[in-house]
Parts: sequence; structure tokens; C-alpha cells
Amino acid sequence: MKRMAAAKFKATCLTVMEEVHVTREPVIITKRGQPIAKLVPAEPAKDVFGCLRGTMEIVGDVEGPIIPLEDWEHLR
Repeated sequence: MKRMAAAKFKATCLTVMEEVHVTREPVIITKRGQPIAKLVPAEPAKDVFGCLRGTMEIVGDVEGPIIPLEDWEHLR
């Protein structure tokens, strides 16, 4: 894992971020020799639309009321 002083990271931040993105190798940022931060590549974003496709089955009427219409009077 690559280590880098905070001052050097500050001067070359965009280049270091691009390098981490391409190589997928984390960089530890140090201050006076002590690690203070770790720059890691971000995980690819997942598409939430359609992610559950094929895992569920719709059974029955999904638009109708949960209870029969006759019972609505009893709920008042």
C-alpha cells in the first residue's frame, strides 16, 4: 500500500485520486509520519431500478383494498 505525506497529497490531489481510481490501490495519507487518512477507490454505483427483478411474485389484486368494502362501515 502506498504512503504519502499530507503536503504532497495536497499538491497532487487530483492526480493521486485518478491513480487510485485506475490502479484500485489505496493510498495512506500521513502527517508527520503518522497515518491520518486512507484514500480508497469507490465502489461502482449499483442501479436500483430492476435490482429485485425475478425475486418476487405478485399474487392477487395489488390495487384493491386490503379489507372487503363491507367492513369499511365497521371501521368508522
